[in-house]
Amino acid sequence: MANDIFGQALWDHFKIAKPAKLFINNKYGPKEEMPLDVYFRNGDEMPDLELLALEKCKGRVLDIGAGAGSHALLLQQRSIEVTAMDISGRAVAIMQERGVKQAVEHDIFNYIGEKFDTLLLLMNGIGLCGNIQQLRVFLQHTKKLLKPGGQLLFDSSDIAYLFEGDLPADSYYGELWYQYAYKGQKTEWFQWLYIDADTLIQVAAEEGWAIEIPGEDDMDGYLAKLMRLD
Repeated sequence: MANDIFGQALWDHFKIAKPAKLFINNKYGPKEEMPLDVYFRNGDEMPDLELLALEKCKGRVLDIGAGAGSHALLLQQRSIEVTAMDISGRAVAIMQERGVKQAVEHDIFNYIGEKFDTLLLLMNGIGLCGNIQQLRVFLQHTKKLLKPGGQLLFDSSDIAYLFEGDLPADSYYGELWYQYAYKGQKTEWFQWLYIDADTLIQVAAEEGWAIEIPGEDDMDGYLAKLMRLD
């Protein structure tokens, strides 16, 4: 379990009536419980930005960081061809049991397979980049995975409110450090990225992407749609 604490917690939530709680430590405040039921939501339980992203999916879709497969299942119901990818083998096993037709265990940064019309990352899935520099690496890599006219869809949010006006001076404030804790075991500390829309627009332009913001919510969240320019 030590190498896949999050996946094991998802698995236990899926299989056990009263599973243990998954906690996430951070470096800006007290630890928080990670609610696992959100990974098993149906369409009626999803926020509007996620539903908007699903409506904008077209062609062959790669759902990156698919977790328990809830978004992939909704796309399948709409007769959209979707491949669900996650770095967790446990998560992939859950998706397969839940009925996801194409679920693969892979690290997106090492993936060089087939091409898609839509790359999708929801529930702040773009956070897997960890920091701005790795986001740039991601944007260059994913150009190779898109067909001509393809699109990259993801949601994120501006978390400046966490710092109450006292933003860090030595790094981008959306580059947070987290650690999962479950059943007495902990992961190594890892970075997770939350990026505000203005910074994303600048980074995307510098990396050769056109960008639109099709939707925003009242909690500083937004949906981004990127299309490659080169």
